[in-house]
Amino acid sequence: MEATDGGPAGRPVRTLGVLAPGEPALLDDTEPAPGPGQAWVATEYSGVSAGTEVAIVRGTDPHHALSWDPDRRSFTADGPTAGYPVRQLGYMEVGLVTESRTPDLAEGTRVAMAYGHRTGRCADPAAVPVVPVPGDLDPLLGVYLAQMGPICVNGLLHATAQLAGPRGGVGDGVRDRHVLVTGAGVIGLLSALLAVRHGAADVVVAESAPGRRAAAAALGLDTVAAGDWAEVKRRWRHAPGDAGADLVLQCRGHDTDLATGLKALRPQGVVVDLGFYQAGAAAVRLGEEFHHNGLSVVCAQISRVPRGMAADWPRRALAEATLDLLRERGDDVRRHLVTDVVALEDGPALLADLAARRLPAPPLQAVLRF
Repeated sequence: MEATDGGPAGRPVRTLGVLAPGEPALLDDTEPAPGPGQAWVATEYSGVSAGTEVAIVRGTDPHHALSWDPDRRSFTADGPTAGYPVRQLGYMEVGLVTESRTPDLAEGTRVAMAYGHRTGRCADPAAVPVVPVPGDLDPLLGVYLAQMGPICVNGLLHATAQLAGPRGGVGDGVRDRHVLVTGAGVIGLLSALLAVRHGAADVVVAESAPGRRAAAAALGLDTVAAGDWAEVKRRWRHAPGDAGADLVLQCRGHDTDLATGLKALRPQGVVVDLGFYQAGAAAVRLGEEFHHNGLSVVCAQISRVPRGMAADWPRRALAEATLDLLRERGDDVRRHLVTDVVALEDGPALLADLAARRLPAPPLQAVLRF
């Protein structure tokens, strides 16, 4: 059956997926050809989200371990789980519009989208966010515009909702406040840079991995060792019985980091949690600082902005806030965050090595080149 004309078989693409737990592979797949109001995007770059994607490679993500009920929005131990093969991984893509049947996307436009590690995509700007990548930005940095950067901006919005109210702007939760960021991965470092840009009184990143601490320092960020909540209390002493961070941006999916964040907060402080936990949270002791200091923990996920903010903060607005940061710090982000750029053909080996923990120095940000 002919597969190149957009007929019933679709248009052939290659995608980086997972055949079975522990078996990432390049797979053949199809996309529909562009219809009215749509365009074809040929992928140039795709960023690797190591935490989310490695969990799927290992089969340890909750959708493969438990059954998800989308109506009750609950996981249960009985019922069907997600299966393999997984044909779509990733959410940080940049590509060129090579065919267009919509006035909203001219041919030759470079765009950022979240559609996975695929050689091409049929894009419908009326259905999914399509973010233009301006000509003054390094095209590779466009991988941060569609989703990764908005994840971090959304974290700051959750801080605003907790500390300043739902009518505030993206910086109102961090401005003039003392902010601890736990974890110096990509989300942690971008969140820290956003906090600095939006007027935080002081920002410190908690991280122990030497390479990641060096990246933070190269970006002009102060660091403490992961777990060193006592140093945070010494650094930010406000009054007797009142020391620590006003806000913690928890950017690492480990319960020990959440426990550190809670211990590092001043009374009535807030943790905005952007972490993805896969192994429970046995290290978190809710009867200790959480209870005695009246603390708050709120989860910030890209599927929703804080209640009452949706009208002002669609995905395009989150991307624009990301673009403002990249225009200011893009050269630094490119130099210190993007550590590996590899060909799509090398993607399965990269994911397999990450899942098996075979790399002595895992990439901070790996990007696939198409």
